[in-house]
Amino acid sequence: MTMIRRISKHATLSLFIAGGILGIARGNALAQAASSSAQSVSVASDTSSAPINGLYDALRAAQTSGKTAQQRAGIIAPAVDKAFDLEAVLRRSVGLRYNDLSPADRTRLLGSFRQFTIARYASTFKPGTNAVFKVMPQTRANPAGGQIVDTTIGGTTGDSTPVDYIMTSSPSGWKITDILLNGHISQVAAQRSDFGGALGQGGASGLANLLDHKTSLFLHD
Repeated sequence: MTMIRRISKHATLSLFIAGGILGIARGNALAQAASSSAQSVSVASDTSSAPINGLYDALRAAQTSGKTAQQRAGIIAPAVDKAFDLEAVLRRSVGLRYNDLSPADRTRLLGSFRQFTIARYASTFKPGTNAVFKVMPQTRANPAGGQIVDTTIGGTTGDSTPVDYIMTSSPSGWKITDILLNGHISQVAAQRSDFGGALGQGGASGLANLLDHKTSLFLHD
């Protein structure tokens, strides 16, 4: 299995193309964003890229020293917690239904989603994967707000795929709030499609159970 196919499979992304996910502005709004982005790109490149560099360092370590999925999950977990705003990703992935969930349901879902995210990485980046990670030296302003960090993940044979990160500033620093596979396939949008059926049939508990089941499969070597 090529690196691109492995990433696509374990990211559980559907073929849904979120054309508006970048919030591409037009007319004056785009012009204003462009005029203010030049300075923000050079200033933000170090800070907004830092979580991605930390995540990729952990994935490199996991695929070289993590003999079991549980070991890899232990290596990856701190980087995921630091790099992602998991609550924001979950809220956007669930959609409007999230507003109707009880605090207890939100807490349980977030815990399951965190474990699912970590386990998905642990399953993908295992010894022998030999993934090559590259973070572009500059970021770009996202017209909808925040920054976009462009990266590629590839194999030693030279095949690679663009994996771009939507970064949003928070009180605790820059955080990932979406991932764009091939530069345009939104993980948030794909997860919203994937999660909708479980939510509709079993509510928050049904979705949490589904995520827990997928986590157990990912962590089974």
